[in-house]
Amino acid sequence: MQNIPEPVKKFLNSQKLGYVATISDDNTPNLSPKGTIISWDDQLAFADIRSPNTMKNLESNPHLEINVIDPLLRKGFRFKGKGNIIKDGPVYGAILSHYRQNGVKSPIGSIVLVDVIEFSEVTSPLYDLGVTEDEMKEKWKKNLLGL
Repeated sequence: MQNIPEPVKKFLNSQKLGYVATISDDNTPNLSPKGTIISWDDQLAFADIRSPNTMKNLESNPHLEINVIDPLLRKGFRFKGKGNIIKDGPVYGAILSHYRQNGVKSPIGSIVLVDVIEFSEVTSPLYDLGVTEDEMKEKWKKNLLGL
C-alpha cells in the first residue's frame, strides 16, 4: 500500500467528481462517475449509491483505477489499487458518518475502501507549452460558460 501525501489527500477531499474504472466479467472496461471519492487515512473510499456494475465487477476482480481531475485546472491524480467492499463494522460506520456530516443524503448500500498500490499526477499537455494555472482556469471557465 502506498502512502498518500497530505496535499494529495486535501485535493481529493476538495473535488466533487472522480471516475472509477473496473473490469467487467467479459474483460471489458467499466467506467463509472463517483461523487463520493475521499481519502481515508492512506486509503481511498467511495460509496455505493447507484453502482451495481461497479460492485459486481469488484466482487469478481478487485483491481481498479480511479481518476480525480480538477475540471478547471486540468490537473489531478490517477490511483491504481484494489477495492474492498465493506457493509458494516467500525470503519464502515465512521465513513458513513463522514458522508452524512458532509451532506450525502442518498442511501448507501456499501462502501469501497481502496488500497492504493500506486498513484501519479495527471496534467494537461498545455502545461508543457507554458500555460499557467490561471490561464488554464480562465480558458475552461469560458468553455463551461459558453463564452
